[in-house]
Amino acid sequence: MRRGEIVRETKETNVSAKVNIDGIGESRVKTTIKFLDHIVTSLSTHSLIDIEINATGDLIHHIAEDVAIVLGEALSRGLGEREGITRFGSALVPMDDSLAYASVDLVKRPYSVIDLKIDKEGIEDMVGEDIVHFLQSLSTSLSANLHVSVQYGNNDHHKVEAGFKALAISLRNACSLDERRIGLPTSKGKM
Repeated sequence: MRRGEIVRETKETNVSAKVNIDGIGESRVKTTIKFLDHIVTSLSTHSLIDIEINATGDLIHHIAEDVAIVLGEALSRGLGEREGITRFGSALVPMDDSLAYASVDLVKRPYSVIDLKIDKEGIEDMVGEDIVHFLQSLSTSLSANLHVSVQYGNNDHHKVEAGFKALAISLRNACSLDERRIGLPTSKGKM
């Protein structure tokens, strides 16, 4: 089983994460931010990665950022050297009125392009920029290329949820083991 566990304690937050990449999509997510709990749970459910997160802190922005950092680091630890993985994954996912596309490359080079087309200032108990920043921070801490783009939609909740579900399926595909792959999935010899 590919597992990772990280604890991060700062003057602003206290965050712990456990992941099982070869899980069944079980989650226990308690961040004190209801919408963040919802989208990380959705990420777990559709990626089939078991995710356990406990987080407390002073501000929503700090908690969301540190949850992304810890989750990405835990996933990276679970992937190890990334030998034998498929490496790439992409998905196009509808959510009622919304359609989102996500693509992932687990190349060990962080880069992100995030376009959620959020119209309102916030969704539930999170501001839109914190959701975007969550995905950017996840890309950096996971050390992966992460592209999430909402194609269209009327409801901001649905747009973001479609984006996270597309990301989940992309991650599931990219993390999956390729039985034909020997070693690292790169022609360079090093990720």
